[in-house]
Amino acid sequence: MRIAIVNDMKMAVEILRRIVSSQSPRHEVAWVAYDGREAVEKCIKDTPDLILMDLIMPVMDGAESTRRIMAAAPCGILVVTASVKGNSSKVFEAMSCGALDAVNTPAIGTDGNMSGAEQLLRKINQLEILCRNPASGTIHLKKTFTADPGISSATPYLVAVGASTGGPAALAKLVAELPAGFGAAMVIIQHIDKEFSAGLATWLSSFSKVKVNIAVAGESPVPNNIYLAETNDHLTINSSLRFIYTEDPLELPYRPSVDVFFESVYRNWPRNGSAVVLTGIGRDGAQGILALKKKGWRTMAQNKESCVVYGMPKAVAELGAADMILPPEMIGRELGKIRGNIT
Repeated sequence: MRIAIVNDMKMAVEILRRIVSSQSPRHEVAWVAYDGREAVEKCIKDTPDLILMDLIMPVMDGAESTRRIMAAAPCGILVVTASVKGNSSKVFEAMSCGALDAVNTPAIGTDGNMSGAEQLLRKINQLEILCRNPASGTIHLKKTFTADPGISSATPYLVAVGASTGGPAALAKLVAELPAGFGAAMVIIQHIDKEFSAGLATWLSSFSKVKVNIAVAGESPVPNNIYLAETNDHLTINSSLRFIYTEDPLELPYRPSVDVFFESVYRNWPRNGSAVVLTGIGRDGAQGILALKKKGWRTMAQNKESCVVYGMPKAVAELGAADMILPPEMIGRELGKIRGNIT
């Protein structure tokens, strides 16, 4: 895979170059740029498979560079930043513009050892799979399912949402339309590294009238709350209607997986709710939302015009699995209407 490096710090460039070159001949450095504008110009002339994009740079920052690259010469972009937590708002801006994921910049310690290289290579390898074969994240849902345990008066109406590339901005528009007395429980599966989940929950809270939480293993979703998957494992709902994180299936490059969560809801949630698939690369969520639709759930997908990457919603539309195809803010308004129908 041809990988470009965009970073204004020469030491960081050399560290990244060394890590990429360590995988030769599997990976090679295509070119290096020292600011966002230079990256846009080079990408238009020579589009690589993946860009390792810094955030804070002179002339043009990484978020704006990502936006321009995705408009002029789209390719895979991985944000590599020296301070994930310190730059969280910029991370979500870049991901809203089309960056696939984000990771801390590897560093050399005082003892001469490098930290963070394995994490970066793991991300690169995952994104290589997604960029070259977006359908690789597809799972085959099992043919048999557990019987409904019956609707308890304590079981809330559930809204299950899946998002990937471009997801933060779409999610912000969606949750901004939800009323304070929403009445339902919402669970969001966003393809994002665990380093950013808490920051994304805080960031989404600034747009939402409904409380945004991290989904904690062992807890159950309750009404008037939004939950966000927290780890690099898959979030599921078990037969006791509690959150459980699981490594399986290991082969999926999407982590957490929308389909894995949707399947667990299909198996275990005792009442019909609503399911939504937003912008993102690949097909994750398509099989799961189709199963939920057939069970009687209300289903929605983001429209092409508002998507950063029309992959996941396109797969849903092609399967005929969406009752409605709308921009994210209108999806939020439609979901807001369920308040009066929840019993």
